Amino acid sequence: MLKINTAEFLQGVVDLRQLPKNELRETLFIGRSNVGKSSLLNKMCNRKSLARSSVTPGKTREINYYIINNSFYFVDLPGYGYAKVPEQMRAGWKKLIEDFLKRGNPIGIAMQLIDSRQEPTPLDLMMMDWLEYYEVPYLLVLTKADKLPVSKLAKQLEVYRDRFKWNLTDGCCRGIVPFSIVSGEGRNELLKYIEGHLKEKPRQKKEAV
Repeated sequence: MLKINTAEFLQGVVDLRQLPKNELRETLFIGRSNVGKSSLLNKMCNRKSLARSSVTPGKTREINYYIINNSFYFVDLPGYGYAKVPEQMRAGWKKLIEDFLKRGNPIGIAMQLIDSRQEPTPLDLMMMDWLEYYEVPYLLVLTKADKLPVSKLAKQLEVYRDRFKWNLTDGCCRGIVPFSIVSGEGRNELLKYIEGHLKEKPRQKKEAV
């Protein structure tokens, strides 16, 4: 299984012209504000403060690059869905993220984070539609799994598997993984998926219509 030996913040990107010159394979982390992306990234890398949450949720608009084992990137996309963010800023994020996904290579796999206690929001569903359209393999990661009783979490997983049956069988969704930063549940499973996709051939760019 993949082991993370080193993890360092590389740079923040607000314009795709600023992307790293060294084009390594990427694992994306996507989700609404307050879903727990920073905590998940830290847990994945066994670092306490590698990724930091914005003081004001929804204000971070950079695409943050972290270089892992000096051989591939973890990429933290800006959180979405925070109500107090001006519409113009949300529109800018939307264009940045969609243009980012169009690139094909070097994106390997994406982690679509959703709070396990909640239903997917319209923005979550829109993001999944983008991942499907641009043929980006992704996992649905149900964060804060420790906040639910075991029986309720199991039921929630069944609900998600039934709701996203097409995505799992005919689409780009590779699985649904509950994740807990408290117990570490889901970490090894995510690392196995990342390791597998690092070995796959790069995808070609798909243009929007």
